[in-house]
Amino acid sequence: MCGIVGYIGTDEAFPLIIQSLEKLEYRGYDSAGVALLGSDIKVVKVVGGIDKLKNKILEGRVGIGHTRWATHGGVSERNAHPHLSCDGEIAVVHNGIIENWEELKEELRNHKFVSETDTEVVAHFLEERLGKGLSMEEALKELKSRLKGTYALVILKKGDDRIYALKKDSPLVLGILESGFMLASDIYAFSDKTNKAIFFEDGEHAIIRRNEYRFFDSENRVVEKRIENFSWSSGKEEIGNFEHYMLKEIHEEPNAVRRLLLSLRTDQREKLEALKKLMETKRKVMFVASGSSYFASLLGVYFLHRAGIESQTLIASEFHNYERVNGDTLVIPISQSGETMDVLDAVKLSKRKGAEIVSIVNVPHSSIQRESRFSLEIKAGQEVCVAATKTFINQVVLLMELASLFGYRAELDTLPQEIEHVIKSNEKTIRKLARRLKDKNDIYIIGRGVTYPVAREIALKLKEIAYIHAEGMMGGELKHGTLALIEEGVPVISLIPSKDDEVMSNVIEVESRGAMSIRISPESKEFKIPQTNSGKFAVFSVVLGQLLAYYIAKERGLPIDKPRNLAKSVTVK
Repeated sequence: MCGIVGYIGTDEAFPLIIQSLEKLEYRGYDSAGVALLGSDIKVVKVVGGIDKLKNKILEGRVGIGHTRWATHGGVSERNAHPHLSCDGEIAVVHNGIIENWEELKEELRNHKFVSETDTEVVAHFLEERLGKGLSMEEALKELKSRLKGTYALVILKKGDDRIYALKKDSPLVLGILESGFMLASDIYAFSDKTNKAIFFEDGEHAIIRRNEYRFFDSENRVVEKRIENFSWSSGKEEIGNFEHYMLKEIHEEPNAVRRLLLSLRTDQREKLEALKKLMETKRKVMFVASGSSYFASLLGVYFLHRAGIESQTLIASEFHNYERVNGDTLVIPISQSGETMDVLDAVKLSKRKGAEIVSIVNVPHSSIQRESRFSLEIKAGQEVCVAATKTFINQVVLLMELASLFGYRAELDTLPQEIEHVIKSNEKTIRKLARRLKDKNDIYIIGRGVTYPVAREIALKLKEIAYIHAEGMMGGELKHGTLALIEEGVPVISLIPSKDDEVMSNVIEVESRGAMSIRISPESKEFKIPQTNSGKFAVFSVVLGQLLAYYIAKERGLPIDKPRNLAKSVTVK
């Protein structure tokens, strides 16, 4: 989940690396560091965000950088990347997890380790092999044969005017700049500088000079790579008049939905109809996703079932335990980043079993998209806040549009302006409610049918952003245990589509036990929600839940855009 960068070219490397790391900070923000190649390798590291690096100027035209999400070892300067060999002649940045690092460390016990990380073994391993007379290229080949786990590695060597890069199961891409080359975890790192890139495949490594590069496949044979043109947000997202990116991105939802609907009815229409035909020819349709994307997929299954189309969804981390896929299965992975490791593993397993893959992603040219027969993009644009807001809404809208091809009544033409109305009409009410809830430790959200996945998603937002224990649950399961936790003053949010008597019975159950009852419904006097179909009600409820999580977190003084222990792109298991 870390962000890695490397630059080699004719420009000063440090400012370019800092700019790119800022754009990758959503991948991790525990600590950061940069190493530049000169007569020696100079390294600076900080605990905290990229801002703390800006006053630490280094000179040189070859360098690597890293922004960290901690996996092995605590958050500290010594655990920050880049990591060095004992002699300081090798510098390494890494995204992923090296599973056999302890075994390698034991082999290298004559080396002095200064960090608690798995990454440091790479620097010492290369130092050891070079000390035995191997060339850097020979040492890299041996490193590839010994490493187990996931990695994108970018490496510098003192006295060597090249950057070395390796990739297995963690994303890595080479940007083709006018001034040279840039390596990064994703294209957003350099999309303001070029629209040309080469994507690493698993097992590949590359050696990059200022004016040339060579790629090698998993068998260490030279391989020709295609330069691809891409289209993606070019500049750093500006926060404008908003205090936090999360609030900005919630307010961007109407325009994001407009952009998606236009795309689905023009340039992506052919692919949408191709997906429909594939679904009709396959015996089984199975979604796979994680986090918010999983709750979107649950809604997709609901919409499709209402249209008479059989489908199911599995959460990606448990896919291998519950899947039954074969050559007559269509697997539809859903991922904002297109790099989620558990989803990518599920895709690869499904392909090995002969399943067809069509993905739904936000980031173009991502690993999941490239593993797919074809892909639909949700067109939400760059999302800076770790918590998914506009990306979740666009995933749901795409799935509603898909279901509408089978007869589901989506009625999406007016959705963008209706979302605008819901935000404008309820934001003041939500702020007042947030002040009532800011000191609560537990919140329960009840839904049934279409609102059950919504309850789960709202609960996730309250956990992620407001640090509140929240449980989104099926109303029908309330009396099977959870009702024992409902007592005087406990907040219970009920999601009540028009004339839903079943949810109303749950409302009466919790209110009779003294709960602080909050009804989200078109009939509610507290909230202003249009009378509409159940799918659009689900969208409006999510928007209100996002706003509530935001304003509670603001009342609590929490780091909304960068919640503790979380990262936007989950590229490790």
